[in-house]
Amino acid sequence: MSEEDFVLASITTAEMIALYNYRMAQKKSVGRFIYDDLMLSAPQGRCPMCGQRTVSTIDHHLPKTLYPALAVTPLNLIPACSDCNKIKGNVAPTTEGDEPIHPYFDDVEKDPWLYASVVQTNPPALVFRVTPPTSWAEVTKLRAHKHFSLFQLAPLYASQAAQELSNIRYSLECIFERSGADGVREHLAQEAASRRRAHVNSWQTAMYTALAEDEWFCDGGFAA
Repeated sequence: MSEEDFVLASITTAEMIALYNYRMAQKKSVGRFIYDDLMLSAPQGRCPMCGQRTVSTIDHHLPKTLYPALAVTPLNLIPACSDCNKIKGNVAPTTEGDEPIHPYFDDVEKDPWLYASVVQTNPPALVFRVTPPTSWAEVTKLRAHKHFSLFQLAPLYASQAAQELSNIRYSLECIFERSGADGVREHLAQEAASRRRAHVNSWQTAMYTALAEDEWFCDGGFAA
């Protein structure tokens, strides 16, 4: 064993956690600039786990209590919202397919895998689901499903979609008066295309795509 290996082996879990807590995460600590840089690395300041809430903390992809050697390793530190950080907690995957998507290493944004369906209720609603491409490896499919369920994205996205439906109802009524169902469909398809250019698998992309493809919704269901 080299001298370096001996030093690493002699450091306890508590010492590594303290190193993170007091030498990196604590304000005005010597390593705080690394923590701050990581916080600022999330695009648009949004949590990469849910894609919705604002980044407010740092999550250890592999929990520091179980993997103390990675407690201060930047590639194991992910900017996150407090809700996703709490949901994930200290639970570690037991199999490869039980691990959520890693925003740094897993490139799953080239293919659509998040979809939505319209529920014909009064008012209308949307339900979200994961449908990975058949070309994906089985383990990647499992991890996408795990990510979606672990971070409770179905109810989060459904809630956001309900608010968005309320916000756009009046504009859809105006379009329907002028151009009928075809005008509504064209408008929603354009909205979907715009959001797809920004983010293939956002809940907004899934929502507007589902709305544009739903005959009942376009033919006045939005005003049910």
